[in-house]
Amino acid sequence: MNDALILVVEDEDKIASVICEYLQAAGARTHRIANGLEVLPWLRKNSPSLVLLDLMLPGCDGLTVCRELRKESSVPVIMLTARREEQDRLTGFDLGVDDYICKPFSAKEVVARVVALLRRAQGEVKSPKSDALILDRNTYRVSAKGKTVALTALEFEMLHVLMGAPGRIFSRDEIMNRVYNDFRIVNDRTIDSHVKKLRRKLDSLSLEEKPLRSVYGVGYKYEM
Repeated sequence: MNDALILVVEDEDKIASVICEYLQAAGARTHRIANGLEVLPWLRKNSPSLVLLDLMLPGCDGLTVCRELRKESSVPVIMLTARREEQDRLTGFDLGVDDYICKPFSAKEVVARVVALLRRAQGEVKSPKSDALILDRNTYRVSAKGKTVALTALEFEMLHVLMGAPGRIFSRDEIMNRVYNDFRIVNDRTIDSHVKKLRRKLDSLSLEEKPLRSVYGVGYKYEM
């Protein structure tokens, strides 16, 4: 992770220790805070690459911390939570949370999500193969093998989400939550329609494989 500094805000010692250990093994530096009230003072003196933020914290809960943090910083935030209610996630996204990881989770998943979000935050996501897809947020275009195609803003964000976690299956609800920031009412057919159009555009790049895969009854994933 190129010596990235990750702030781990978690009050449970065992969980924090395991997360920090795995992140350090992946090449990151870590700093751990256990109380929500200590987060903003530390952030005003330091510049982490990403914040892993527990929802339930002593002193100040994670949502309140995120609300105040977003007034001062755009640092990527992943919320760690044992609560799976959709409204909690929507509230978090509205406050500026970039991703959610629900407990119980594996430390490997945390590392994978951190790597993916750091990659997205840099504005460019690449596939590991020779016919790598390259996303350019400045132009909303995707290119491969010297060919380029323009995407709509929605198509770009959808592809950005799926490429950010290769192999992971995203439900239609998850995709809707990620790409519709205004939480407008949409349905499964809307997502399916956008995926169909996105696939047609990717086909014009003459890729060796079709990267957007359907998982029957579940959703979609990016895989090359």
